[in-house]
Amino acid sequence: MARKVPFVTNEIYHIFNRGVNKNDIFFSDDDFRRFYLTLLHYKLGEGKFSHLTDPGSAGLQKTNIQARVQILAYCFMSNHFHFLLKQLVDGGITWYLQHVTNSFSHYINTKYKRVGPLFQGRFKNIHIESDEQLLHVSRYIHLNPYVSTIVQDVKDYKYSSYPSYLNHYDNLLCDPELVLSYFKSRDEYEQFVLNHAEYALSLEKIKHHVLD
Repeated sequence: MARKVPFVTNEIYHIFNRGVNKNDIFFSDDDFRRFYLTLLHYKLGEGKFSHLTDPGSAGLQKTNIQARVQILAYCFMSNHFHFLLKQLVDGGITWYLQHVTNSFSHYINTKYKRVGPLFQGRFKNIHIESDEQLLHVSRYIHLNPYVSTIVQDVKDYKYSSYPSYLNHYDNLLCDPELVLSYFKSRDEYEQFVLNHAEYALSLEKIKHHVLD
């Protein structure tokens, strides 16, 4: 068996996973919100998220704990998720995603009285090795709802970091500044994404035709 290559601290990775057998992992708006709050809690918090008396307070209380990861971009789809993560401490990405997925799986299984794994094995990862790759992956992540024809306008999708890239509102989960630093303005980043949208959609259609 090939040795697993550890994540390198201060490096960036594209992280993704889907539901077991390609099944859904989110079944309602409340489930998307729960996943967001779980991510927020474990970004800085300690202790099981399920033990909070007020889940809405996840991640809102300041702690002295050093953040383990920095989330540069994300998108949650009905049966999969994508992240751009920067590891800030040794073992940070693995610790973070294990706690998040275990907590969320327990929540879903309890809520819907299901058994067995929720996710398709261990999450997948791709090391970001260049600035060009970083920007391309951020665009790919944000275009997911559009190429899946869930929305006709990318910024209409709620479960993505894309709106925080376009506006200055405080997104506690995501830190878009690193990616945005490569652009003169947020409008320029928006054009960078939209200029590739139709091409990405055509590629998705070709892929489905081939698979069919």
